[in-house]
Amino acid sequence: MTEVLNGLATGFGVAFTPFNLMLVAFGCFAGTLIGALPGIGPINGVAILLPIAYGLGFPPESALILLAGIYYGAEFGGRISSILLNVPGDAGAVMTTLDGNPMARRGEAGRALSISAVASFIGGTVAVVLMTLFGPLLAKFAVAFTPSDYVALMVFAFASLASLVGANPVKTLVGATMGLMLATIGVDANTGVSRYTFGVPDLLAGIDFLIVVIGLFGMAELFHLVEQQATGKLKTLPVDSSFVKFADLAFAKWTILRSSLIGFVIGVLPGTGASVASAVTYGTEKRLAGTSGDFGNGDVRGLCAPEAANNAAATGAMVPMLTLGIPGSGTTAILLGALLMFNIQPGPLLFTQHPEIAWGLIASMYLGNIALLVINLPLVGLFARMLTLPQHYLTPLIAVLAFIGIYSIVGNPFDLFLIIALGIFGWILRKLDFSLAPVILGFVLGSLFENNLRRALSISGGDWGILLQSWQSILLYALAIAVVFVPIILGRRRKAKHV
Repeated sequence: MTEVLNGLATGFGVAFTPFNLMLVAFGCFAGTLIGALPGIGPINGVAILLPIAYGLGFPPESALILLAGIYYGAEFGGRISSILLNVPGDAGAVMTTLDGNPMARRGEAGRALSISAVASFIGGTVAVVLMTLFGPLLAKFAVAFTPSDYVALMVFAFASLASLVGANPVKTLVGATMGLMLATIGVDANTGVSRYTFGVPDLLAGIDFLIVVIGLFGMAELFHLVEQQATGKLKTLPVDSSFVKFADLAFAKWTILRSSLIGFVIGVLPGTGASVASAVTYGTEKRLAGTSGDFGNGDVRGLCAPEAANNAAATGAMVPMLTLGIPGSGTTAILLGALLMFNIQPGPLLFTQHPEIAWGLIASMYLGNIALLVINLPLVGLFARMLTLPQHYLTPLIAVLAFIGIYSIVGNPFDLFLIIALGIFGWILRKLDFSLAPVILGFVLGSLFENNLRRALSISGGDWGILLQSWQSILLYALAIAVVFVPIILGRRRKAKHV
């Protein structure tokens, strides 16, 4: 413990210099704006800023503090467009749309934004404390996770999906299956076989996540608004001066703490990320709430769970990068590249050979979480006023954000037509009362599931028994079975008592 406290003292000495404080504030502010723009996301934001930070000749610790601020700032900002426009900023913010947007639609945008900001702050802070105290220990646990364990984790996540969204589990599973099918489009990397490309060369590389999320959410919302305008049902959404109340936080305190812990642990596992963390915590809270919840219609717990989890996961993803030199997510892979550009090798020796970098980064994250709250809470009213824009101005705004988000990252005109096609598909799904979140989660989890299943079977030479060879896998399969069958059994018992 003494070593940790000494390290933190060194770190705060680095983070409290005026230059690094300015970088923390700038990184958090810029990251919030990047996260609020649908489709850009933290990975692209950090990638754009990396050459600038390197080119300006910043010291390594300052460059890393700036890039990390962009990273968790973007995770923080992803909630804004999710709540206000029903368009998630990135994968981790998909679940935020489910309860955040209904709150905005009933005139509680300020309340939703401020509650999510506080939940994000608590999730991020809890994760930094856990990283400070248990980072190296958890990193060793994470690298012991084999591909077969990841398969079990994905099965657990799929099982959680069954009753995740809406009142119709069948529609949820159909939506997740559609997402799985979208994830398989392209050339199979192992066999070279083209899957669902229909002879279109632009589909051989598969469909980028960015295109799917912008098409299904952004463009589908656009078509929905156009339809309302055409039928004369278009109205300006009400906005009041609501703000977070102590009663809201007291009501959701255990949700926030549980989701922070689960989000951090999932974030530490390399390759999982905020999308898995937010999906698992949302499903967990919905099940724990039972009949007392109003999930999907603006339940505070449904908003707090994914927001606390995705910020905790973003911090957790840094643990294997700093302690073992293994990136926990796409964004931390870029941060790892940044360290290598400065000729610094991340790993167990980083804390002893370059304490100013490792502890300076950790200390800056404490300050960054406070900075995000200070920057964002006063702006809640300004963000909420976006909804007072007449909808005929809001419609082209969504279109412009969607097209800029796609073309600035992908740069292929074919993808612009693809998001329009996906938008029409998403609009039809909305008309049929399908939730779009399971489609996105099926798309994200499907890729992880397929890749890890292939790796596991390659290791075992095709022996499926490898999927049940560790206690982690068996525990996760048991949890998946419990998630599916326990509510059914409890429901039958309740019915039997009333008969």
